[in-house]
Amino acid sequence: QRHRGCLCSANLGEFFIPRGDVYLAKQPPLTGALRDSSACEGLKGLAEEQVWICQRQAEAMDSVKRGAELAIEECQHQFHNRRWNCSILQGLQVFGKVAIQGTRESAFIHAISSAGVAFAVTRACSRGELEKCGCDHKIRGVSPEGFQWSGCSDNLSYGIALSQAFVDNPERSRGVSSSRALMNLHNNEAGRKAILSHMKVECKCHGVSGSCEVRTCWKVMPPFRKVGNILKEKFEGATEVHPKRVGSRKLLVPKSTRFKPYTAHDLVYLVASPDFCDQNPRRGVFGTSGRQCNRTSHAMDGCELLCCGRGFRTTQGEVVERCSCKFRWCCSVKCKQCRHLVEIHTCR
Repeated sequence: QRHRGCLCSANLGEFFIPRGDVYLAKQPPLTGALRDSSACEGLKGLAEEQVWICQRQAEAMDSVKRGAELAIEECQHQFHNRRWNCSILQGLQVFGKVAIQGTRESAFIHAISSAGVAFAVTRACSRGELEKCGCDHKIRGVSPEGFQWSGCSDNLSYGIALSQAFVDNPERSRGVSSSRALMNLHNNEAGRKAILSHMKVECKCHGVSGSCEVRTCWKVMPPFRKVGNILKEKFEGATEVHPKRVGSRKLLVPKSTRFKPYTAHDLVYLVASPDFCDQNPRRGVFGTSGRQCNRTSHAMDGCELLCCGRGFRTTQGEVVERCSCKFRWCCSVKCKQCRHLVEIHTCR
């Protein structure tokens, strides 16, 4: 079966980003870097336009893959203690079918994935890994603050352009009449803006004895962890929307008049999420049974909330830690290994 919209590359392994939702599927691994444009036709899951882009940007496809993997890792970090935790199924990290249903989880997936691709491609540019791009040299001259723009500024415009062309393509092919496509395209762009709006300036001082008579500065992307934190906040405050015809255009507007208008930086969703408590294979919900919980926490990772009121089991496990560490001159630290029992709580 052919799935569309995959962000694929050489050494693909268990990696897949489809049109309409994001999850991973096991595919035969490819060996070697993807440098031959003809190899793009052999990649499973690419939409026709994505094959065309892959052929013309073959050298960047490894970066596209790294960006999607980075997004998956960040998603699992941000949601590790939530009922929905970027679940694992049959040994694969799989975003379930819930992601295709217009939920706020889907909004986060699209945002973090488009951001991950833009981030990884931009980083590859700055590292000199891609022939078609390098540092951003458009920023030149003296800033209003009096420092000299120089150095290797991250070429985020190139990374964003490739992310827009490749990641957005499956949604654009559905047409602007699709509410789901409008939602996904908005959230894709919100993910990229989370990087763009948090670019920071780094500088180096020059002068006698560090006097900093002259500063040369350049722009760099924020750490991807910060991007994940920003988008997680946007997830918490996401706006529920519904389609509305305005003239000849179809727009997404807040479902409730009590909600303020959302911005291009905010996440939007079309339908409410399930509670993720009980397993529902039809909807791709894996439930929380067997998940480890925190007995003393009143937050989402606490046993009461995470276990959805079903209760939990308590067992004992052994933990091995370094202890009684001593510094030895010079220069090492010698520690003992201490073993102690801890209580482990898992949801019924």
